[in-house]
Amino acid sequence: MLNFENQFVYSPMAYEMVAHVLTLGYAVMLAALVYFILTIRSVAPRYRISSVLSVVVMVSAFLLLYAQKASWTDAFTFNAATGMYEASASGDRFSNGFRYLNWLIDVPMLLIQILFVVEIARQRRNSLLFWFSLSGSMMIVTGYIGQFYETTNVMAWLVWGAISTVFFAHVLYLMHRVINDGKRELPAAAARVMSAIWWLFLVSWMLYPGAYLMPLFLNNEAGVVGRQMTYTVADITSKVIYGVLLSYAAMIRSRTEGYKEEMLPVFSNKNNGADDRVERQSEPMMVN
Repeated sequence: MLNFENQFVYSPMAYEMVAHVLTLGYAVMLAALVYFILTIRSVAPRYRISSVLSVVVMVSAFLLLYAQKASWTDAFTFNAATGMYEASASGDRFSNGFRYLNWLIDVPMLLIQILFVVEIARQRRNSLLFWFSLSGSMMIVTGYIGQFYETTNVMAWLVWGAISTVFFAHVLYLMHRVINDGKRELPAAAARVMSAIWWLFLVSWMLYPGAYLMPLFLNNEAGVVGRQMTYTVADITSKVIYGVLLSYAAMIRSRTEGYKEEMLPVFSNKNNGADDRVERQSEPMMVN
């Protein structure tokens, strides 16, 4: 996959900006992974699968975005004579394919995890699971194929991008219906969070086609920096912030239904023969 990023030499500023934004991408995913693990018991068991899926998404995103950053650093080396970063003599080339592999894993899970927070009949949920998985996967696969033609056949690149957009539009339609229908049964506060999720989803997902088409508008090093920044912002908002908001909506539902966050396991006090339930304390426990 010879993406347009490999067609240029880069000033130190442009090279470092891309390297830093790629590092930011996988670092945020790692931080979010810790957050979702620590807050998984803040929601009732019936909604917990949504948080579990967020954990899986963060692991996938961290590993593959880390590989994306490695692809960038391996593809270019600094030439002291010109003061520019040029294609590596090793023959390694930068590829956006790692992002597509990540999306192929993450997108179906991001779509279906909302089904475990809103109120949807079992039969309709099964139908949505199928269509979310199919359309989400086909959107990524067709866009991935298009990337192979980015620098060799512009027409094929655009045609595959257009096919991907058809599935993209179907995903947006399904998500809009799910949120609109599902929030009617939610507490008012959770319904407001769902409305915010829709707008976040719409805006963040619209960034991806813009990044895909970046070579048409900025076919230079500025376009490369712009594309990688756009992809990274889109990934953070559509995965991390989306997951946090969805988790918050699940917390609201859980508390409305009387759920209390689970405490630490029960410890047995054998000295006095009684079982004492030890709750988590704000100050550290002293051990003699």
